[in-house]
Amino acid sequence: MTFLIQQTLLYAVPLLIVALAGVFAERSGIINLALEGIMIFGAFTGVLFVRTMQGMEIFSEAYAAGNWLAMQGLELLAMLGAAALGAVFSLLLSFASVNLRADQTIGGTALNLMAPALVLFLIRIIANQNTLGMIEGDAASWFMIKKTTFGIDPKTDIGFFGETFGHRVYMATYVCIILFVVLSILLYKTKFGLRLRSCGENPQAADSLGINVYKMRYAGTTISGALAGMGGFVYALTTANCAANGDVAGFGFLALAVMIFGNWKPLNIAGAALLFGLFKCIAASYTSIDINGDGVYMLKELGISANFYRMLPYLITLVVLAFTSKKSRAPKAEGIPYDKGQR
Repeated sequence: MTFLIQQTLLYAVPLLIVALAGVFAERSGIINLALEGIMIFGAFTGVLFVRTMQGMEIFSEAYAAGNWLAMQGLELLAMLGAAALGAVFSLLLSFASVNLRADQTIGGTALNLMAPALVLFLIRIIANQNTLGMIEGDAASWFMIKKTTFGIDPKTDIGFFGETFGHRVYMATYVCIILFVVLSILLYKTKFGLRLRSCGENPQAADSLGINVYKMRYAGTTISGALAGMGGFVYALTTANCAANGDVAGFGFLALAVMIFGNWKPLNIAGAALLFGLFKCIAASYTSIDINGDGVYMLKELGISANFYRMLPYLITLVVLAFTSKKSRAPKAEGIPYDKGQR
């Protein structure tokens, strides 16, 4: 059970934060289909930052000395760097959607096509191969919380709760959860959040009250890009062993499905992310999952093809959307370019 919960969190947290990224953009009135591309760009930026910092003497010495605080500082800096570059990359979508009034679906698709090509091009220049990874070590040894982090003997039994949430868990997981809660409150309990949501529901009415619709849509899309970029690095760190290869396994599109399934509401999105994260966990770790905990009945012993487990998250996505999409209520003005002359 500990293994299942930890693995589910690894897959659910990137979906959680990227789905919230989609909410910020769409609540402002911009359809951000570029989440996949921004995640790819964010993953590359974060991994490149870690790779660069590893070569610095201060961090190499900290790693050799087992300085956990220095490693977590590096992790936080990488997350911030990925968020910053994700926000910059999203400005392309903002400019096309707000200033040029271009079709937002086409703009997002164009960024999704450009991001992997650009990232692979840069990886080939930097590493002369198709994958950019850390210079030495692995993500677990650098960034994962261990018992020894708190001075506890590795053989000490710290109970189910401690083993599940205080051991072999990435700090990025908790950072993203806290950020999710804070930004959800910002979106639904503050003046800024109310103004942002009004621009996605009725921008003409918002403009008549003195709200700058263009600025709010830029703000929503920029926050969306920052969160998606951070989510891309968290994905690379937790499930791809801190490596970037121009691919995030469709997590950006899964995050869109989580957002729609959650009906653009943070609490529903959290539940949907855990559900999708569970099936991604089963798809990736079915060979290690014990059905009843005694090591006799393993999931792999059921005789089901491995390809079925790999398809399972996407099949669940189709089934869930087929039954819930009719009840989903998207922001009324999303995808519609705002024209000040129309009332």
